[in-house]
Amino acid sequence: MEVYRKKKIVFAYLVYKKYILKKKRRYWVHPFTDSRLTCGIFYTSFNNLRENDEKFFNYFRMSVKSFDELAVKISTKIKSQDTCMRLSIPPLEMLAVTLRYLGSGSDQIDLHLTYRLGHTTIGKILRKVCNALWDCLREESFPEFTENRWREIAEGFEKYCQFPNCLGAIDGKHVRIRKPRISGSLFYNYKNFFSIVLLAIVDAKYNFIYIDVGAFGKESDSTVFERSNLYEQLENNELHIPRGKPLPGTVSPNMPYTFVGDEAFSLSKNIMRPYSGKYLVDKKRIFNYRLSRARRNVESAFGILSNKWKIFHKPINANLDLSILIVKTCCALHNFVRARDGFKLVDTMYIEGSIGQQDFQQHPRPSRAPNQFIQARNQLADYFVSNNGSVPWQTNYI
Repeated sequence: MEVYRKKKIVFAYLVYKKYILKKKRRYWVHPFTDSRLTCGIFYTSFNNLRENDEKFFNYFRMSVKSFDELAVKISTKIKSQDTCMRLSIPPLEMLAVTLRYLGSGSDQIDLHLTYRLGHTTIGKILRKVCNALWDCLREESFPEFTENRWREIAEGFEKYCQFPNCLGAIDGKHVRIRKPRISGSLFYNYKNFFSIVLLAIVDAKYNFIYIDVGAFGKESDSTVFERSNLYEQLENNELHIPRGKPLPGTVSPNMPYTFVGDEAFSLSKNIMRPYSGKYLVDKKRIFNYRLSRARRNVESAFGILSNKWKIFHKPINANLDLSILIVKTCCALHNFVRARDGFKLVDTMYIEGSIGQQDFQQHPRPSRAPNQFIQARNQLADYFVSNNGSVPWQTNYI
């Protein structure tokens, strides 16, 4: 009985300590955040930034005009009601906080100190605004595929990359994330960090035309591709890909439309990949150069993405769902800003420590493709060394 009585006393004391002696909340609104309207950077600097286009662009990663257009698009989705207790945060301020977070790679503590918003409030703002941006930009940035759209994409690759019948450049990138809870080694990749895979297809103008975000970091590009909705639609002929056509300057035979990928992908009816091996004849080396020239568009697009939205320069410090949402939002913003403000060539360059190319080189996938796909690649290789398909500088790069 004495032991039982002591246990009851200890239990009662713990309850008392937790509920009675619990530290009382000192403030309804902390004085630091209460000074937001007078000291927060949005209220002290935003209007001044708007008067200087270059500084505004450097701070928010887009022009004033693009910022205002975004604000109009999402305002109704993120606006909250004022209450008798406090005023709601204006949509413009919420958008500014989110774009600064994505564009600078700042931690939420940095945003707390500069914008004078609470930590919890900032987390809610980021999720709310990213959801609104993705909802508003998704259809514009990633419209449905039609035969005419595929032909326009192929014309772009033929014009800018001298690679005919190309529907896009495909590649996968690992985006660094914080280790998800109870995930074991699922997200741990061969470069020894935790990541999710961003599989993307890019057109000749560095726009993302398809993205798949959230696959385990341990998975290869080809595995992610074969598990994607795009692959299923390709297999079921649901993407309205036009029938093949003769290569420019020829009358036959028809060459199928394909995507271009690296050695991580298998040669197939939808994927054109380089010849493997070190000691190749000139024809095959020229083919590999021409394919690489078209494929580097996706690497450049990733360079533009990561250099503009510096959230990618270090692990995303958020839970898995928000990390995936952030990546999708940045891809949509990439297309949005690209269409309105263009890009700087330097943004395509690799930056040490970012999601650069060496982080994503994968081992070639050994496979034996059916003869019809091998013949199609050989036909294209023959074309690139013919009078109709060769370019003057190609022998300088083999």
